[in-house]
Amino acid sequence: MASQEAATVVIGADEVRSAVPMPTAIVALQGALREGLDPETDPARSVVPVEHGQLLLMPSQSRHYTGVKVASVAPANPGLGRPRIQGNYLLLDAKTLTPLAVLDGVALTVIRTAAVSAAAADLLADPGAERLVVFGTGPQAHSHVEALRAVRPIRHLTVVGRNPARLRSFVQAYEDSALTVVEGGPQAVADADVVACCTSARTPLFDGATLPPHATVTAVGSHEPDAREVDDATVRRSTVVVEARTAALREAGDVIQPVRAGVLRPETLVTLAALVRGTAVIEPSRPRLFKSVGMAWEDLVVAGAAYEAVAGTGGGRGGPDGGR
Repeated sequence: MASQEAATVVIGADEVRSAVPMPTAIVALQGALREGLDPETDPARSVVPVEHGQLLLMPSQSRHYTGVKVASVAPANPGLGRPRIQGNYLLLDAKTLTPLAVLDGVALTVIRTAAVSAAAADLLADPGAERLVVFGTGPQAHSHVEALRAVRPIRHLTVVGRNPARLRSFVQAYEDSALTVVEGGPQAVADADVVACCTSARTPLFDGATLPPHATVTAVGSHEPDAREVDDATVRRSTVVVEARTAALREAGDVIQPVRAGVLRPETLVTLAALVRGTAVIEPSRPRLFKSVGMAWEDLVVAGAAYEAVAGTGGGRGGPDGGR
């Protein structure tokens, strides 16, 4: 059970995961956008360099809640046996700014990142999509398998990774599932219905010319202008959907670099809000690319849902929060 001290609920990683099942997170995110939340108004992520990495500060507000995630990124940590990304989320009452909860930031990030991808894929991917290719073998890769299975009838999973031991371990994790899971290479995208890019790669992972016209790609691995997971061919061929134009043009190398090269025009970017509200037209004969950088409003929506579940407040305070 959650512990409580000075009226602030502490929600650990396991409680975050149990309080907000993936389908709940997906519905909450779509609902927040459908009811009027505007990601374009979100404050920019602050990236503060420190000696051994970065501190990321991500504040946001809604009608009922204000919150901030403080995360650290330490590139050398995996070699020391510690997580590359760590952090916590502080959720406050919007009117009084009274702290309500402290949540495990990593668990929150893993859920909301995959849930945002699935919220987009639910509206972009072929309804009968069965074949998923995942690049990466970390927590986000696992979370994306879970999230995408929540919105599409995925039956075949191909995993692409650089570390043979981690790749084998990833495949073994699904031995008792209903999925057919195999190891593969970048060429597997030629037979994919959905592709999830969940890596720390700084250069493109596959040849976009081989993507089937009906494929949907989600790319979530970076939020830096000089890093990208997809190539110009993918961008040129695809309808490109982003969480917010402002954030994508500020942080997403997968968007910024093609714009600079003249491959992509900023005005053609489709926003997730427009997609959810049904005001965007998606061309079915082209691949679809959803590029996510991870935004603070997403953390806030999922943190609010977790707090309401743990504190027993139901959906009365927030649920999908449309006020900004």
